[in-house]
Amino acid sequence: MEKTQVIKGKDYRFTVLTDSLIRMEYEKNGNFIDEKTQIIQNRQFSSTNFDLLEDEMGIQIITSQLHLYYKYGEFSPSSLFVEMKANLSDYNNRWTYGDEIETLKGTTQTLDGIDGKTELEDGIISRGGFSILDDSGSYLQLENGEFAENQSTGKDLYFFGYRHEYRRALKDYYKLTGAVPIIPRYALGNWWSRFWPYTEETYLELMNKFKKKKVPLSVSVIDMDWHKREIPERFGSGWTGYSWNREFFPKPERFLKKLHDLGLKTTLNVHPADGIRAFEDAYERISSRLKLNVSLEEPALFDFNNKDFREAYFDEVHHPLEDEGVDFWWIDWQQGNQSNSTGVDPLWALNFYHYLDNQERNEAGLILSRYAGAGSHRYPIGFSGDTIVTWESLDFQPYFTATASNIGYSWWSHDIGGHMKGYSDEELSLRWLQFGVFSPINRLHSSASSFNSKEPWAFSLETEKAMSQIMQFRHAMIPYLYTMNVRNHDDGIPLILPMYYLDSENEKAYEAKNEYQFGSELIVSPITQHTNHQTKLGCVEVWFPTGSWYDLFSGMTYEGNTKMKIYRRKDEMPVFAKSGAILPLDATPTVTKATQLPLHLNWKIFLGKSNQFKLIEDSNGHRAETVVCLDWEKKQLKLEIFDPYHIIPSKRTHIFELIGSGSTVEMKSENSFNEFSLKNITLDKKVDISAELFKRLNQAEIDYQLKEKIIEVFKQEKNYGKRLNELLSLVSGDLLEMLLELAYVENFKEENHG
Repeated sequence: MEKTQVIKGKDYRFTVLTDSLIRMEYEKNGNFIDEKTQIIQNRQFSSTNFDLLEDEMGIQIITSQLHLYYKYGEFSPSSLFVEMKANLSDYNNRWTYGDEIETLKGTTQTLDGIDGKTELEDGIISRGGFSILDDSGSYLQLENGEFAENQSTGKDLYFFGYRHEYRRALKDYYKLTGAVPIIPRYALGNWWSRFWPYTEETYLELMNKFKKKKVPLSVSVIDMDWHKREIPERFGSGWTGYSWNREFFPKPERFLKKLHDLGLKTTLNVHPADGIRAFEDAYERISSRLKLNVSLEEPALFDFNNKDFREAYFDEVHHPLEDEGVDFWWIDWQQGNQSNSTGVDPLWALNFYHYLDNQERNEAGLILSRYAGAGSHRYPIGFSGDTIVTWESLDFQPYFTATASNIGYSWWSHDIGGHMKGYSDEELSLRWLQFGVFSPINRLHSSASSFNSKEPWAFSLETEKAMSQIMQFRHAMIPYLYTMNVRNHDDGIPLILPMYYLDSENEKAYEAKNEYQFGSELIVSPITQHTNHQTKLGCVEVWFPTGSWYDLFSGMTYEGNTKMKIYRRKDEMPVFAKSGAILPLDATPTVTKATQLPLHLNWKIFLGKSNQFKLIEDSNGHRAETVVCLDWEKKQLKLEIFDPYHIIPSKRTHIFELIGSGSTVEMKSENSFNEFSLKNITLDKKVDISAELFKRLNQAEIDYQLKEKIIEVFKQEKNYGKRLNELLSLVSGDLLEMLLELAYVENFKEENHG
């Protein structure tokens, strides 16, 4: 940190990190903190120009974005305030010390037992244009990997004054608190998880059935029945365990190898709270190392702030299991936030040390655990807890997931389909899975109830087909998702962002709570309500930002800066790509393992605007880039590959689907550089919605004669205004809204491409 960025007195210190970010410290003993903390990892920012005014009363710090006033003495409402150089509202341009700030929220530790909504903690994003990150009392993170108690008793605050520049605020937040790591490629596929007493035979049979039915999986989650649960009564609960249940898994190494041969990575569930007890396989090694009284069966009590216990825990318990084939751990800490000695929150310590240990033993680290507060984004992935199986729970999760990005937490993994209680509803299971496919991590999960199965074939043939197809699409998206994964790390842009990051001055963006950006190319609006009884269609209100938007699956187009209700059948999901979007997909998702780079790529090119997409791929620490550039003005498509370490499959082919050209045009390439002329390609001038209209009316439960009249209106009346008047005289409610969507789509195409 440049010394000129620091303004310091006997008991106060201000550090200008950026023109919008100021650290504000008060400590009556002058005991200021320069070490890393649980939350803060870096304070080395580039020099920022600012003006400083000082007199006998106090100081003023003036940057291009804000004006800070401080009167000497302890921080109080009368001694410290900051005025924003922005007119975001008529009454809310000043923060006074002690004010509660209404942020756009962040996230929370867990959704355990939540049925629907829950309160969220604050994030760093607010419509008022400013927020506070409080690091007072945070434990210090020492260079030797230990945590130390913060001896300062004062205040250590970070003022974020980024107005509505939400992406810049988030990027600087990551610079301050540490980047999101790149998660392993395999984590981006489909996960199978269930609380169920599987045996080696039944589990492998299940995995092979997924393969036979061409439903790709990438991660096998073995819940707590992998270990002994029936233990001698004197040891208490069987919730904590580290010894294989040999009745279920007689040869664990063989079992894990077979999973690896199927292309699956494996994680085991652990509840560490009860430590290592005398019935465990590792007890002899642990007792010798920690000098336990074996004759009294003295347990190794869980205490992650004790270095000796922690090192023995990894060396003698976890590493031998990893040597057998366990890839990472699901840390299911549920026993409160107190450890056996004074120290950092045990959940935080578990996440920190487990992630660090896994990172040291693998190319990329990974854990599955609960959120432990600001800074937790450095230890992915988050397990959101045991949710209730209801529509209300599903309806909350898109908002919950997107909003977490306001505190930088980007890799949530939900129990897709819900975990427990609730009720059986086939449509709910399908809609939840559709959201899961377009969420950060798609981990199907359920409780031990015999009736709560999530296998696609546990449902009707229609639902099985829809589930299988959408899971295949998730696997196909891995090239796109991995690129967004790298973007998250390199540029501080999470995979999922609320819509107001796209247009922060548009009120409609804030109203679209369940809609979100899904990477750089897509927006998603999951259907989280039961189908309408009359139309037999699911419905969601969608806000389309400025531009033209294609439905990813049907190709129907919508005009931007519009808010309207969208209707879809059960096997359809509202996902939209903007004109110019370029989406790289694995062309053979049922063949490619999640750990492999695909041999064939299918590029979906949504015509209408110029754009460029840089596909990022890694292997053994080396990186390759494949750039596809669409120049719509010059009607040119270019492919260029940069692969200095030759990690891309040598016989890879590229297929380009030109969407919006009336019919899909496929162009194939096996070369590292190609230019394709699009001069003969034009946007389709109109769209025939008659087939879609018939499908929707055919399943609607309304009068037959009314169906015929509606068909006639669409055939006879092409003028949008007159057609609208005719429809208003015939129908109302959801049926009217459903028909207006189709009328709008047809009208938009004719007006914009005719």
